[in-house]
Amino acid sequence: MSTPTTTMSALSTEHRSQLTDASYEVQFAQGERLFDEGDRADRFWVVRTGLVTLDIKVPGRRRSPVLESLSHGELVGWSWMFPPAVWHLGAEAMTPVRALEFDAVRVRRMCEADPWFGHEVAMWVGAVLAHRLQAARGRLLDLYGSSRAH
Repeated sequence: MSTPTTTMSALSTEHRSQLTDASYEVQFAQGERLFDEGDRADRFWVVRTGLVTLDIKVPGRRRSPVLESLSHGELVGWSWMFPPAVWHLGAEAMTPVRALEFDAVRVRRMCEADPWFGHEVAMWVGAVLAHRLQAARGRLLDLYGSSRAH
């Protein structure tokens, strides 16, 4: 579930506009993979319409369990922000998706050129990361149980 701190609304109007100006619209068909765990993270997206799921590889399981579903206004991908810029999860379009796509190198350069913009983007991505960590923890507890009988 999105919150104001996990959507682009966490950015000031000026910085949200600046970031949006660096994007272009893309579409993904239902079932299309946006990225896979371990691949290079060189872009990221903000969902405009549709539903994207985040999943994680689990050894011995044929299908990766879904950790979270993302919809309108939510950031898809944070791994681009931190070296070595490799995806920590996978993502798939569960419905047809329209999204804003951002070139990670370009956005990182924008962050370096304008420290206040960079600070706001880093705080936004950090809030998303914290939210995703809690959501993943909860989902994994649902999948594998919170405790085992001894």
